[in-house]
Amino acid sequence: MKREKGSEISTGFHGNMADKGVDKGADKGAELSYVGIDAILEQMRRKAMKQGFELNIMVVDIEEKGVRMKLTVIDTPGFGDQINNENCWMPIMKFINEQYEAFLQEEINISRKKKIPDTRVHCCIYFIPPTGHCLRPIDIEFMRHLSKVVNIVPVIAKADTLTLEERDFFKKKIREDLRANEIEVYPQTEFDEDADDRMINEKIRDMIPFAVVGSDQEYQVNGKRLLGRKTRWGTVEVENVGHCEFAYLRDLLIRTHMQNLKDITSSIHYEVYRVRHLNESNTHTTHSNGEANGALTHEM
Repeated sequence: MKREKGSEISTGFHGNMADKGVDKGADKGAELSYVGIDAILEQMRRKAMKQGFELNIMVVDIEEKGVRMKLTVIDTPGFGDQINNENCWMPIMKFINEQYEAFLQEEINISRKKKIPDTRVHCCIYFIPPTGHCLRPIDIEFMRHLSKVVNIVPVIAKADTLTLEERDFFKKKIREDLRANEIEVYPQTEFDEDADDRMINEKIRDMIPFAVVGSDQEYQVNGKRLLGRKTRWGTVEVENVGHCEFAYLRDLLIRTHMQNLKDITSSIHYEVYRVRHLNESNTHTTHSNGEANGALTHEM
């Protein structure tokens, strides 16, 4: 994929949190009520709501062979950590829609800028905890809602905690859960442009979710300094595809599909938001004009 000079891509990282919103049942609820624990839980819930939701943004300028890329990473610490996780994805969806709204306002501005700052989120990397079983309800609900407004790439976090057999089974189970719940993750089949695209994207779809391992520590391996995680039996190399699939994820986001992520964001997700917003504005204007005309006729 050919990258444009001065390309910008925004990537949101979400997930890898404890699913605590589990119904304990009527009997358990009565038991908790008897000893007063439910009041403590309610206090904790109110405190969590007051503390609000965090969004950490890091902007990095990358330049390679004369090509400059502005990479914005948005982290969401605390997502899904509340006792009641109902609608916990709403702050993230609100943030994504706010970026669409900001871009739209710049577009419709009479004296708009020559180059509109693009803060739209082009990809959401959703981290799935390595349970080895299946997607949790919170994972399904998050991806079902957010896949309608942003490109989602699911990944298995801390994949070195799974054996190869467990990893393969988990990946297969996740793909089954995605299909069963009609969740379209990136790259979406409906956006394959031709046979070549379809062939490349099918290979990616067969690998999703990517099983990744992260580290900011370097170790000496066979005379080379490599990023990895040191264990008693050896070193898990982050960029070794025999150890994890981080390299495939990086290539997808930057080397092969970066422009496609931007294109789908602009022509599909943002366009849906833009059309809906303008239709709502027109409807509101028509309704307001109708009321004004009715009032004028009544006065006459």
